[in-house]
Amino acid sequence: MTPSRSISLASTRLVGVAVRAGKIAFQTAAIAAVWYAADFIVRRTGLPVSGGVAGLGLLLALLFIGRGAARWIEDGANWLLSDMLLFFIPATIAAVKYGGLFEKDGWRLALVVIAGTVSVMIAVAFAVDRAARFERRLALRRVLAARDARN
Repeated sequence: MTPSRSISLASTRLVGVAVRAGKIAFQTAAIAAVWYAADFIVRRTGLPVSGGVAGLGLLLALLFIGRGAARWIEDGANWLLSDMLLFFIPATIAAVKYGGLFEKDGWRLALVVIAGTVSVMIAVAFAVDRAARFERRLALRRVLAARDARN
């Protein structure tokens, strides 16, 4: 391989990395913009939910009504999820800082964490079950409508 060829390959790779980094930065900024808009709406209207939850609902609504496509935010969302552990560092530091609290009331904290986890699992299972039933009803309606249209 000639030196000019290796420089060309390196510059091509560098451009590819830069384009991907720019795409991730833009998509992350788009996700942040949706959150900011939702947070602004929540603060102005006094809704009893956090801006993050409202932003997630807004993003989900945009995806469902076809105003957004998952591929428009996929790389940014994957980058955020891959670095999610960094968002838990403050909680870890707090756990270390308040070790005495865990020694004194650790069983209560563990009970709350376990109860919260089980509650979330039950709520998700219920929601998935309802969504699956809804999807089956829609599929059945489509099949019946197609059969009626043929007859």
